[in-house]
Amino acid sequence: MTVIIVPGIHQQELTASFLLGVTTAPVEWLIFPTQDKSAYSGSDVLRFLHKSKGKPSRAEPVLFICFSAGVVGAMGAAIAWEFAGGQVKALMAVDGWGVPLTGNFPLHRLSHDYFTHWSSLAGANSFYAEPAVAHLHLWSNPQTTLGWWVKAPGLQVRCSATEFFRIFLAKYEEL
Repeated sequence: MTVIIVPGIHQQELTASFLLGVTTAPVEWLIFPTQDKSAYSGSDVLRFLHKSKGKPSRAEPVLFICFSAGVVGAMGAAIAWEFAGGQVKALMAVDGWGVPLTGNFPLHRLSHDYFTHWSSLAGANSFYAEPAVAHLHLWSNPQTTLGWWVKAPGLQVRCSATEFFRIFLAKYEEL
């Protein structure tokens, strides 16, 4: 499985820190170059994906992890990738406040505070930081961001953002 990372508009070092915080077993990471292309452009993300992976294929699934403005670009690219015949295992939107998430694949929201979680209408299998952290902290330091995994309405489990990511990366790697 290939994991496509679509950062927001920030220093590249923060994404490097994110990867150190969530790295697990063998996963192919593709990092969209927001220093050269627009994070919120679905067509730019899709072109990058085509250049990196070639023609969409159900045999080679992808999973998107995106942050902030990158949620806009990743959402558009994921829908287009699937429409063109590719398989999207899931999309994990980190602090993509206000971005509608829709697709024929699992969607997960991670939020830096409860208000963002609540106002984004995050559903089951989402995460919010408690205590709240700064927007960029959630991305750059998932291992120190504690909060709640909302498994279902009324059912929450205390964990770090790193643990949340690792649980779902392992789940989708097995499928």
